Amino acid sequence: MSTHTPGEDVPIRPIDRLLAFMSLGLLVLSILAFFAIMIGTSAGADMSSGAWPAVGVLVYIAPIVAFALLLTVLVMSLVRRSRANRGG
Repeated sequence: MSTHTPGEDVPIRPIDRLLAFMSLGLLVLSILAFFAIMIGTSAGADMSSGAWPAVGVLVYIAPIVAFALLLTVLVMSLVRRSRANRGG
């Protein structure tokens, strides 16, 4: 018989909240950069100069980093929850 009551929940740590919001922020930034590239291309901007190469790289890198951050939050919370259920 478990001593863990169903109403108890593992508290959310500040690092979990920070990583989750960073992940969400990177996804939003990536979507905004994608739309900026679409609008800039249709407006005839030179995509090989200025800040456009950095914006282009951001579209490729930010979703991958956001997914890694979200996966880190998930693994950390699963480990913490399993430790709490074991009684540790």
